[in-house]
Amino acid sequence: MLFGHKVKLVDSKATKETQALFVNLKQLSKEHTLFGHMHATEYGHGWSGDPDRSDVKSVSGSHPAVIGVDFSGLSGWPDEVVTKNKELLRKHIVDTYNRGGVVTVAWHFNNPVTPTSFYWKDSVSAPAVKDIIPGGSHHESYKKILQTIADLANTSRGKDGKLVPMIFRPYHEFDGDWFWWGKSHCSQSEFVSLWRFTVAYLRDDLKVHNFLYAFSPDCKFNTEAEFLERYPGDEWVDLVGMDDYADFGRDGHYNLDAGIRKLKVISDYAKKKGKIAAFTETGLESIPNPTWWTETLLKAMKTKDMELAYVLVWRNDTQSPTHYYAPYPGHSSVPDFLKFYQDPYTLFEKDLKNIYTLK
Repeated sequence: MLFGHKVKLVDSKATKETQALFVNLKQLSKEHTLFGHMHATEYGHGWSGDPDRSDVKSVSGSHPAVIGVDFSGLSGWPDEVVTKNKELLRKHIVDTYNRGGVVTVAWHFNNPVTPTSFYWKDSVSAPAVKDIIPGGSHHESYKKILQTIADLANTSRGKDGKLVPMIFRPYHEFDGDWFWWGKSHCSQSEFVSLWRFTVAYLRDDLKVHNFLYAFSPDCKFNTEAEFLERYPGDEWVDLVGMDDYADFGRDGHYNLDAGIRKLKVISDYAKKKGKIAAFTETGLESIPNPTWWTETLLKAMKTKDMELAYVLVWRNDTQSPTHYYAPYPGHSSVPDFLKFYQDPYTLFEKDLKNIYTLK
């Protein structure tokens, strides 16, 4: 029980604000979904580093309710670059908290054994999971990487002096083969071992108590059993989600029925187990469909009594004319996005009230 709520978090020592975030997201998801955008306040379509700016705010008047950041810059770079990345990241995390928004963290983690990229490259990349779990050749260096993450987590404090809660989503899309932690590159037991060690080491050894832990495959499952194939166990996960671009218009392919069915698997599991569910990544690159926001995304999330705490669309690249997933001023999907924004079902940053305080 948590403040009268039947909730058991992965971290029994989670800060009050982290507990409140969980309870409030669970409560809000009964009637609403928070809208999120990756790297929203760091950069956008044609700009970078402007204070208090996001493409979503430029279009709607409000930042997204959920801001996605990435821990990718915290390893595999020279120390001075990591220090700089950490400072910038901390600023975006703290600013979001101070405004009343929610932070979710992805981790595009460069291969720690063959430091090329987070992507799998045939005949170049090492299947590193077995090397970084306990007993592996690179286990000690993995612990050092986690220490860098813990240092950021334990020094990100709002103007109220409190540690900023974060939804940490490591090793996402693990059911695909494109990342070095993907399904073809490690066994089920190796993946589970990696997940459990990562959580336990952050929580118990490094005293990180402001994370909620999110488990999110890509959309390769059709049933609950398939969704849970690499699941580390309820005691290791706070939030269940999925990334799904494929069913929502990528390359012109729409299979909304399949997308809805998969979202329902997640939502039903979360209801049954006292977890939060979320649509952890989606979007339509360049948004060529001007009514995608209401006719595709909103329509899918509003069906079948689903409870999804948030939906996050991918980033708006600074330089690419085509790589963007949220509208910017003048884009053809702006009128539809404003309908999406005004719908009582969707919540943006301006709509959030004391999400870090228990009512």
